[in-house]
Amino acid sequence: MHKEPVIAIFDVGKTNKKLLLFDQQYNLVYEESKKLDEIKDEDGFACEDVAELTNWAKKSFEKIQGDERFDIKAVNFSAYGASFVYLGDKGEVILPLYNYLKPYPKKLQDQFYKTYGGESLMAKQTASPILGNLNSGMQLYRLKYEKPEQFEKIKYALHLPQYLSYILSSKLNTDITSIGCHTNLWHFQQHKYHKWVKQEGILDKLPAILSCTKIAGHINNNIAIGAGLHDSSAALIPYLSSFHEPFILLSTGTWCISLNPFNHSQLSDYELDQDCLCYLSYEGRPVKASRLFAGYEHEQQVKRLADHFKKPEDYYTTVTANDELMQKIKTGTGSLQKKEQSAMVGQSAFAKRNLAEFSNYEEAYHQLIADIITQQTRSTNIVLKGTPVKKIFVDGGFSNNAIYMRLLALAFPEQEVFAASVAQASAMGAALAIHKEWNPLPVPANMVKLKFYKVGDMLNTIV
Repeated sequence: MHKEPVIAIFDVGKTNKKLLLFDQQYNLVYEESKKLDEIKDEDGFACEDVAELTNWAKKSFEKIQGDERFDIKAVNFSAYGASFVYLGDKGEVILPLYNYLKPYPKKLQDQFYKTYGGESLMAKQTASPILGNLNSGMQLYRLKYEKPEQFEKIKYALHLPQYLSYILSSKLNTDITSIGCHTNLWHFQQHKYHKWVKQEGILDKLPAILSCTKIAGHINNNIAIGAGLHDSSAALIPYLSSFHEPFILLSTGTWCISLNPFNHSQLSDYELDQDCLCYLSYEGRPVKASRLFAGYEHEQQVKRLADHFKKPEDYYTTVTANDELMQKIKTGTGSLQKKEQSAMVGQSAFAKRNLAEFSNYEEAYHQLIADIITQQTRSTNIVLKGTPVKKIFVDGGFSNNAIYMRLLALAFPEQEVFAASVAQASAMGAALAIHKEWNPLPVPANMVKLKFYKVGDMLNTIV
Protein backbone atom coordinates (compact mmCIF):
# COMPACT_ATOMS: atom_id res chain seq x y z
CA MET A 1 0.00 0.00 0.00
CA HIS A 2 1.33 3.44 -1.00
CA LYS A 3 1.77 5.83 1.92
CA GLU A 4 1.16 9.55 1.31
CA PRO A 5 4.19 11.70 2.31
CA VAL A 6 2.88 14.33 4.77
CA ILE A 7 3.87 16.87 7.39
CA ALA A 8 2.08 16.85 10.74
CA ILE A 9 1.25 20.19 12.37
CA PHE A 10 0.03 20.75 15.90
CA ASP A 11 -1.96 23.99 15.84
CA VAL A 12 -2.79 24.94 19.42
CA GLY A 13 -5.22 27.77 20.12
CA LYS A 14 -6.72 28.88 23.41
CA THR A 15 -9.92 26.96 22.61
CA ASN A 16 -9.18 24.36 19.94
CA LYS A 17 -6.15 22.07 19.79
CA LYS A 18 -5.68 20.57 16.33
CA LEU A 19 -3.52 17.98 14.64
CA LEU A 20 -3.39 18.51 10.87
CA LEU A 21 -1.65 16.69 8.04
CA PHE A 22 -0.67 18.36 4.75
CA ASP A 23 0.49 16.51 1.66
CA GLN A 24 3.38 17.74 -0.51
CA GLN A 25 1.00 20.03 -2.46
CA TYR A 26 -0.16 21.51 0.87
CA ASN A 27 -3.61 20.00 0.64
CA LEU A 28 -5.16 19.27 4.02
CA VAL A 29 -5.55 15.49 4.15
CA TYR A 30 -6.29 14.87 7.84
CA GLU A 31 -7.63 16.89 10.76
CA GLU A 32 -8.55 16.18 14.34
CA SER A 33 -9.60 18.70 16.94
CA LYS A 34 -9.77 18.60 20.72
CA LYS A 35 -11.06 20.97 23.39
CA LEU A 36 -9.39 20.68 26.79
CA ASP A 37 -10.91 21.91 30.02
CA GLU A 38 -8.95 24.64 31.76
CA ILE A 39 -7.66 24.25 35.30
CA LYS A 40 -6.90 26.95 37.88
CA ASP A 41 -3.58 28.32 39.04
CA GLU A 42 -2.70 28.86 42.71
CA ASP A 43 -4.66 32.13 42.70
CA GLY A 44 -7.78 30.49 41.30
CA PHE A 45 -7.37 32.02 37.82
CA ALA A 46 -8.17 29.81 34.81
CA CYS A 47 -5.17 28.52 32.86
CA GLU A 48 -4.11 25.90 30.32
CA ASP A 49 -3.86 22.31 31.59
CA VAL A 50 -0.29 21.57 30.48
CA ALA A 51 -0.42 17.95 31.65
CA GLU A 52 -3.53 17.21 29.56
CA LEU A 53 -2.14 19.11 26.58
CA THR A 54 1.10 17.10 26.79
CA ASN A 55 -0.82 13.84 27.06
CA TRP A 56 -3.01 14.71 24.06
CA ALA A 57 -0.02 15.70 21.91
CA LYS A 58 1.85 12.47 22.66
CA LYS A 59 -1.16 10.20 22.15
CA SER A 60 -2.33 11.96 18.98
CA PHE A 61 1.11 11.73 17.42
CA GLU A 62 1.46 8.08 18.41
CA LYS A 63 -1.89 7.34 16.82
CA ILE A 64 -1.12 9.10 13.54
CA GLN A 65 2.27 7.41 13.32
CA GLY A 66 0.42 4.11 13.25
CA ASP A 67 -1.91 5.19 10.43
CA GLU A 68 -0.99 3.12 7.37
CA ARG A 69 -2.21 5.84 4.97
CA PHE A 70 0.52 8.35 5.84
CA ASP A 71 4.31 8.58 5.75
CA ILE A 72 5.16 11.37 8.22
CA LYS A 73 8.22 13.25 7.00
CA ALA A 74 8.19 16.13 9.49
CA VAL A 75 6.35 17.76 12.40
CA ASN A 76 6.00 21.42 13.33
CA PHE A 77 3.94 23.52 15.70
CA SER A 78 2.00 26.79 15.79
CA ALA A 79 0.49 28.08 19.02
CA TYR A 80 -0.76 31.19 20.74
CA GLY A 81 1.78 33.58 22.23
CA ALA A 82 2.33 35.23 25.62
CA SER A 83 2.56 31.75 27.13
CA PHE A 84 5.48 30.30 29.08
CA VAL A 85 5.95 26.73 30.23
CA TYR A 86 8.49 26.49 33.04
CA LEU A 87 10.84 23.51 33.36
CA GLY A 88 12.92 22.39 36.34
CA ASP A 89 16.35 20.75 36.52
CA LYS A 90 15.04 17.41 35.25
CA GLY A 91 13.06 18.91 32.37
CA GLU A 92 9.77 18.57 34.25
CA VAL A 93 6.98 21.18 34.25
CA ILE A 94 7.12 22.93 37.63
CA LEU A 95 4.59 25.81 37.43
CA PRO A 96 1.24 26.56 35.77
CA LEU A 97 1.06 28.04 32.29
CA TYR A 98 -0.27 31.36 33.53
CA ASN A 99 -3.11 32.91 31.56
CA TYR A 100 -2.12 36.09 29.70
CA LEU A 101 -5.50 37.59 30.64
CA LYS A 102 -4.65 37.45 34.35
CA PRO A 103 -4.47 40.99 35.79
CA TYR A 104 -0.97 42.33 36.41
CA PRO A 105 -0.13 44.04 39.72
CA LYS A 106 0.12 47.78 39.14
CA LYS A 107 2.79 48.28 41.81
CA LEU A 108 5.08 45.72 40.17
CA GLN A 109 4.41 47.11 36.70
CA ASP A 110 5.25 50.64 37.89
CA GLN A 111 8.45 49.31 39.48
CA PHE A 112 9.54 47.69 36.21
CA TYR A 113 8.99 50.74 34.00
CA LYS A 114 10.50 53.12 36.53
CA THR A 115 13.64 50.97 36.63
CA TYR A 116 14.02 50.71 32.86
CA GLY A 117 13.35 54.20 31.53
CA GLY A 118 9.60 54.65 31.60
CA GLU A 119 6.61 53.29 29.68
CA SER A 120 7.09 55.34 26.50
CA LEU A 121 10.75 54.45 26.02
CA MET A 122 10.28 50.76 26.82
CA ALA A 123 7.22 50.51 24.57
CA LYS A 124 9.19 51.96 21.65
CA GLN A 125 12.24 49.78 22.25
CA THR A 126 10.21 46.56 22.63
CA ALA A 127 7.61 47.55 19.99
CA SER A 128 4.62 46.89 22.20
CA PRO A 129 2.02 48.80 24.18
CA ILE A 130 1.85 48.20 27.94
CA LEU A 131 -0.17 44.98 28.12
CA GLY A 132 0.59 43.39 31.50
CA ASN A 133 0.75 39.58 31.26
CA LEU A 134 0.33 39.80 27.47
CA ASN A 135 3.91 41.10 27.56
CA SER A 136 5.06 37.58 28.42
CA GLY A 137 8.47 38.67 29.68
CA MET A 138 6.59 40.43 32.46
CA GLN A 139 5.37 37.03 33.66
CA LEU A 140 8.98 36.06 34.44
CA TYR A 141 9.59 39.43 36.09
CA ARG A 142 6.51 38.86 38.22
CA LEU A 143 7.67 35.40 39.29
CA LYS A 144 11.07 36.78 40.30
CA TYR A 145 9.55 39.32 42.68
CA GLU A 146 6.37 37.54 43.82
CA LYS A 147 7.65 33.95 43.98
CA PRO A 148 11.47 34.16 44.20
CA GLU A 149 11.87 30.58 45.42
CA GLN A 150 9.89 29.25 42.46
CA PHE A 151 11.76 31.56 40.09
CA GLU A 152 15.09 30.09 41.23
CA LYS A 153 13.83 26.58 40.44
CA ILE A 154 13.15 27.49 36.79
CA LYS A 155 15.88 25.99 34.62
CA TYR A 156 14.24 26.88 31.31
CA ALA A 157 11.28 28.99 30.20
CA LEU A 158 9.77 27.91 26.87
CA HIS A 159 7.07 29.70 24.95
CA LEU A 160 4.22 27.31 24.17
CA PRO A 161 5.21 26.51 20.54
CA GLN A 162 8.69 25.53 21.71
CA TYR A 163 7.31 23.47 24.57
CA LEU A 164 5.20 21.51 22.09
CA SER A 165 8.36 20.85 20.08
CA TYR A 166 10.15 19.81 23.27
CA ILE A 167 7.44 17.20 24.01
CA LEU A 168 8.38 15.22 20.89
CA SER A 169 12.01 16.19 20.35
CA SER A 170 13.35 16.64 23.91
CA LYS A 171 15.27 19.60 22.43
CA LEU A 172 15.28 23.04 24.05
CA ASN A 173 15.00 26.03 21.72
CA THR A 174 13.74 29.59 21.54
CA ASP A 175 12.07 31.00 18.43
CA ILE A 176 12.24 34.56 17.11
CA THR A 177 8.50 34.82 16.33
CA SER A 178 7.61 33.94 19.92
CA ILE A 179 10.16 36.38 21.35
CA GLY A 180 8.94 39.05 18.95
CA CYS A 181 5.22 39.02 19.79
CA HIS A 182 4.73 41.84 22.35
CA THR A 183 6.89 40.10 24.98
CA ASN A 184 8.98 43.07 26.23
CA LEU A 185 11.99 40.77 25.80
CA TRP A 186 13.34 41.99 22.45
CA HIS A 187 14.97 45.34 21.63
CA PHE A 188 13.72 45.98 18.09
CA GLN A 189 16.31 48.65 17.25
CA GLN A 190 19.29 46.68 18.57
CA HIS A 191 18.04 43.31 17.23
CA LYS A 192 18.81 41.51 20.47
CA TYR A 193 17.39 40.86 23.91
CA HIS A 194 16.66 44.00 25.89
CA LYS A 195 19.23 44.75 28.60
CA TRP A 196 16.71 44.11 31.39
CA VAL A 197 16.48 40.44 30.42
CA LYS A 198 20.09 39.85 31.44
CA GLN A 199 20.03 42.22 34.40
CA GLU A 200 17.09 40.40 35.98
CA GLY A 201 18.66 36.95 35.53
CA ILE A 202 16.19 35.83 32.89
CA LEU A 203 18.51 35.42 29.90
CA ASP A 204 20.06 32.24 31.33
CA LYS A 205 16.61 30.65 31.46
CA LEU A 206 15.97 31.17 27.73
CA PRO A 207 17.47 28.49 25.44
CA ALA A 208 19.40 29.41 22.30
CA ILE A 209 17.42 30.85 19.38
CA LEU A 210 16.84 28.43 16.52
CA SER A 211 15.87 29.74 13.08
CA CYS A 212 12.26 29.01 12.15
CA THR A 213 13.47 27.40 8.92
CA LYS A 214 15.75 24.92 10.74
CA ILE A 215 14.80 21.72 12.53
CA ALA A 216 15.16 21.01 16.24
CA GLY A 217 15.85 17.29 15.88
CA HIS A 218 14.55 13.99 14.54
CA ILE A 219 12.33 11.14 15.65
CA ASN A 220 13.79 7.73 14.80
CA ASN A 221 16.38 9.53 12.63
CA ASN A 222 13.83 10.12 9.86
CA ILE A 223 11.06 12.49 11.04
CA ALA A 224 12.24 16.13 11.13
CA ILE A 225 10.91 18.23 14.01
CA GLY A 226 10.61 22.02 13.84
CA ALA A 227 10.93 24.33 16.83
CA GLY A 228 7.46 25.86 16.40
CA LEU A 229 6.16 29.37 15.67
CA HIS A 230 3.83 31.97 17.13
CA ASP A 231 0.50 31.52 15.32
CA SER A 232 0.04 35.12 14.12
CA SER A 233 3.48 35.13 12.49
CA ALA A 234 2.88 31.64 11.05
CA ALA A 235 -0.38 32.79 9.42
CA LEU A 236 1.54 35.40 7.42
CA ILE A 237 3.89 32.86 5.82
CA PRO A 238 1.52 31.61 3.06
CA TYR A 239 1.10 35.25 1.97
CA LEU A 240 4.81 36.06 2.18
CA SER A 241 5.51 32.90 0.15
CA SER A 242 2.91 33.74 -2.50
CA PHE A 243 3.22 37.51 -2.94
CA HIS A 244 6.38 39.57 -3.26
CA GLU A 245 4.90 43.03 -3.90
CA PRO A 246 4.13 44.98 -0.69
CA PHE A 247 0.76 44.12 0.87
CA ILE A 248 -1.27 44.41 4.06
CA LEU A 249 -3.04 41.39 5.47
CA LEU A 250 -6.25 42.39 7.24
CA SER A 251 -7.07 39.39 9.39
CA THR A 252 -10.70 39.62 10.52
CA GLY A 253 -12.32 37.85 13.43
CA THR A 254 -13.20 39.03 16.93
CA TRP A 255 -10.23 41.37 16.43
CA CYS A 256 -9.53 42.82 12.99
CA ILE A 257 -5.74 43.06 12.76
CA SER A 258 -3.96 44.94 9.97
CA LEU A 259 -0.51 43.39 9.47
CA ASN A 260 2.02 45.26 7.34
CA PRO A 261 5.27 43.32 6.81
CA PHE A 262 6.56 46.25 4.71
CA ASN A 263 6.38 48.96 7.39
CA HIS A 264 9.76 49.08 9.13
CA SER A 265 9.47 52.46 10.86
CA GLN A 266 9.82 52.68 14.63
CA LEU A 267 6.55 52.82 16.55
CA SER A 268 5.58 56.35 17.51
CA ASP A 269 3.86 57.42 20.73
CA TYR A 270 0.69 57.97 18.68
CA GLU A 271 0.82 54.46 17.21
CA LEU A 272 1.44 52.91 20.62
CA ASP A 273 -1.44 54.95 22.04
CA GLN A 274 -3.60 53.49 19.25
CA ASP A 275 -2.64 49.96 20.41
CA CYS A 276 -0.20 49.31 17.53
CA LEU A 277 2.65 46.88 18.01
CA CYS A 278 5.23 44.95 16.02
CA TYR A 279 5.61 41.23 15.52
CA LEU A 280 8.72 39.57 14.19
CA SER A 281 8.26 37.53 11.02
CA TYR A 282 9.75 34.06 10.62
CA GLU A 283 12.66 35.82 8.88
CA GLY A 284 13.18 38.07 11.92
CA ARG A 285 11.79 41.21 10.27
CA PRO A 286 9.39 43.61 12.03
CA VAL A 287 5.71 43.42 11.04
CA LYS A 288 3.76 46.47 12.16
CA ALA A 289 0.20 45.72 13.25
CA SER A 290 -2.88 47.70 14.30
CA ARG A 291 -6.01 46.15 15.72
CA LEU A 292 -9.70 46.91 16.03
CA PHE A 293 -12.39 45.13 18.08
CA ALA A 294 -14.74 45.19 15.07
CA GLY A 295 -15.76 41.54 14.94
CA TYR A 296 -16.97 41.73 18.52
CA GLU A 297 -18.92 44.91 17.83
CA HIS A 298 -20.53 43.34 14.77
CA GLU A 299 -21.59 40.38 16.89
CA GLN A 300 -23.20 42.65 19.50
CA GLN A 301 -24.92 44.97 17.02
CA VAL A 302 -26.54 42.24 14.91
CA LYS A 303 -28.19 41.03 18.13
CA ARG A 304 -29.51 44.54 18.63
CA LEU A 305 -30.74 44.69 15.02
CA ALA A 306 -32.43 41.30 15.28
CA ASP A 307 -34.25 42.35 18.44
CA HIS A 308 -35.41 45.68 16.98
CA PHE A 309 -36.53 44.40 13.57
CA LYS A 310 -37.82 41.04 14.89
CA LYS A 311 -35.47 38.97 12.73
CA PRO A 312 -33.35 35.89 13.45
CA GLU A 313 -29.92 36.68 14.85
CA ASP A 314 -28.18 35.44 11.69
CA TYR A 315 -30.46 37.39 9.36
CA TYR A 316 -27.52 39.60 8.34
CA THR A 317 -26.16 36.65 6.32
CA THR A 318 -29.09 37.09 3.89
CA VAL A 319 -28.48 40.82 3.30
CA THR A 320 -26.93 41.51 -0.12
CA ALA A 321 -24.88 44.55 -1.09
CA ASN A 322 -27.17 47.30 -2.36
CA ASP A 323 -25.68 50.21 -4.30
CA GLU A 324 -28.63 52.51 -3.59
CA LEU A 325 -28.30 51.95 0.16
CA MET A 326 -24.58 52.64 -0.03
CA GLN A 327 -25.37 55.88 -1.87
CA LYS A 328 -27.93 56.83 0.77
CA ILE A 329 -25.55 56.09 3.62
CA LYS A 330 -22.88 58.30 2.12
CA THR A 331 -25.07 61.28 1.29
CA GLY A 332 -27.45 60.91 4.22
CA THR A 333 -25.11 60.48 7.18
CA GLY A 334 -21.57 61.06 6.01
CA SER A 335 -20.58 57.88 7.86
CA LEU A 336 -17.64 57.28 5.56
CA GLN A 337 -16.13 60.63 6.39
CA LYS A 338 -12.97 60.40 8.51
CA LYS A 339 -13.50 60.89 12.22
CA GLU A 340 -10.94 62.21 14.65
CA GLN A 341 -11.90 59.70 17.32
CA SER A 342 -9.52 56.90 18.20
CA ALA A 343 -9.89 53.82 16.04
CA MET A 344 -9.20 51.62 19.03
CA VAL A 345 -11.28 53.11 21.82
CA GLY A 346 -14.97 52.35 22.22
CA GLN A 347 -17.51 51.40 19.61
CA SER A 348 -18.24 52.84 16.18
CA ALA A 349 -20.87 55.55 15.65
CA PHE A 350 -23.50 52.86 15.11
CA ALA A 351 -23.78 52.06 18.82
CA LYS A 352 -25.40 55.48 19.38
CA ARG A 353 -27.65 55.45 16.33
CA ASN A 354 -31.43 55.39 16.79
CA LEU A 355 -32.65 52.28 14.98
CA ALA A 356 -36.10 53.83 14.57
CA GLU A 357 -34.56 56.15 11.97
CA PHE A 358 -34.01 53.22 9.59
CA SER A 359 -36.87 51.99 7.42
CA ASN A 360 -35.76 48.35 7.51
CA TYR A 361 -33.10 45.91 8.68
CA GLU A 362 -31.21 46.07 5.38
CA GLU A 363 -30.73 49.81 5.56
CA ALA A 364 -29.60 49.64 9.20
CA TYR A 365 -27.19 46.80 8.48
CA HIS A 366 -25.56 48.71 5.62
CA GLN A 367 -25.09 51.62 8.06
CA LEU A 368 -23.52 49.30 10.65
CA ILE A 369 -20.94 48.04 8.16
CA ALA A 370 -20.28 51.59 6.92
CA ASP A 371 -19.61 52.75 10.49
CA ILE A 372 -17.28 49.80 11.09
CA ILE A 373 -15.45 50.63 7.85
CA THR A 374 -14.98 54.21 9.09
CA GLN A 375 -13.02 52.86 12.04
CA GLN A 376 -11.30 50.15 9.99
CA THR A 377 -10.03 52.78 7.57
CA ARG A 378 -8.42 54.71 10.41
CA SER A 379 -6.96 51.57 11.96
CA THR A 380 -5.49 50.22 8.72
CA ASN A 381 -4.19 53.64 7.67
CA ILE A 382 -2.04 53.79 10.81
CA VAL A 383 0.17 50.99 9.46
CA LEU A 384 -0.38 51.75 5.75
CA LYS A 385 0.74 55.37 5.51
CA GLY A 386 4.23 55.98 4.19
CA THR A 387 4.59 52.48 2.73
CA PRO A 388 4.43 51.30 -0.90
CA VAL A 389 1.52 48.90 -0.27
CA LYS A 390 -0.76 48.48 -3.31
CA LYS A 391 -2.72 45.40 -2.22
CA ILE A 392 -4.90 44.65 0.81
CA PHE A 393 -5.78 41.01 1.46
CA VAL A 394 -8.73 40.38 3.79
CA ASP A 395 -9.09 36.99 5.39
CA GLY A 396 -11.43 35.67 8.08
CA GLY A 397 -15.12 36.38 8.65
CA PHE A 398 -15.50 39.77 6.97
CA SER A 399 -13.85 38.50 3.76
CA ASN A 400 -17.17 36.72 3.04
CA ASN A 401 -19.23 39.88 3.61
CA ALA A 402 -19.76 41.60 0.25
CA ILE A 403 -20.98 44.85 1.84
CA TYR A 404 -17.86 45.08 3.99
CA MET A 405 -15.58 44.22 1.09
CA ARG A 406 -17.13 46.72 -1.34
CA LEU A 407 -17.08 49.56 1.20
CA LEU A 408 -13.48 48.69 2.12
CA ALA A 409 -12.51 48.82 -1.56
CA LEU A 410 -14.22 52.20 -1.74
CA ALA A 411 -12.32 53.43 1.32
CA PHE A 412 -8.95 52.46 -0.22
CA PRO A 413 -9.14 53.60 -3.86
CA GLU A 414 -5.33 53.63 -4.19
CA GLN A 415 -5.05 49.94 -3.29
CA GLU A 416 -6.43 46.76 -4.81
CA VAL A 417 -8.63 44.99 -2.27
CA PHE A 418 -9.04 41.21 -2.28
CA ALA A 419 -10.96 38.70 -0.23
CA ALA A 420 -8.38 36.02 0.52
CA SER A 421 -8.62 32.56 1.97
CA VAL A 422 -6.04 30.04 3.10
CA ALA A 423 -7.16 26.80 4.67
CA GLN A 424 -5.66 26.62 8.18
CA ALA A 425 -3.25 29.52 7.58
CA SER A 426 -1.28 29.22 10.85
CA ALA A 427 -0.76 25.49 10.40
CA MET A 428 0.15 25.87 6.73
CA GLY A 429 2.63 28.60 7.66
CA ALA A 430 4.31 26.28 10.15
CA ALA A 431 4.57 23.63 7.42
CA LEU A 432 5.98 26.10 4.90
CA ALA A 433 8.59 27.38 7.37
CA ILE A 434 10.47 24.06 7.17
CA HIS A 435 9.49 23.24 3.58
CA LYS A 436 13.08 22.53 2.50
CA GLU A 437 13.55 20.03 5.33
CA TRP A 438 10.79 17.65 4.24
CA ASN A 439 9.35 18.50 0.83
CA PRO A 440 11.30 18.02 -2.44
CA LEU A 441 8.57 19.70 -4.52
CA PRO A 442 8.37 23.46 -5.19
CA VAL A 443 5.99 25.55 -3.08
CA PRO A 444 2.61 25.65 -4.94
CA ALA A 445 1.64 28.95 -6.53
CA ASN A 446 -2.09 28.75 -5.72
CA MET A 447 -2.17 28.37 -1.94
CA VAL A 448 -4.05 31.64 -1.42
CA LYS A 449 -7.49 31.92 -3.06
CA LEU A 450 -8.32 35.51 -4.07
CA LYS A 451 -11.46 37.43 -5.05
CA PHE A 452 -10.86 40.95 -6.37
CA TYR A 453 -13.32 43.67 -5.37
CA LYS A 454 -13.41 46.25 -8.12
CA VAL A 455 -15.55 49.26 -7.33
CA GLY A 456 -18.19 49.56 -10.06
CA ASP A 457 -19.34 52.67 -11.87
CA MET A 458 -22.24 53.33 -9.52
CA LEU A 459 -20.08 53.01 -6.43
CA ASN A 460 -17.46 55.30 -7.98
CA THR A 461 -20.05 58.09 -7.91
CA ILE A 462 -20.17 57.72 -4.11
CA VAL A 463 -16.54 58.67 -3.56
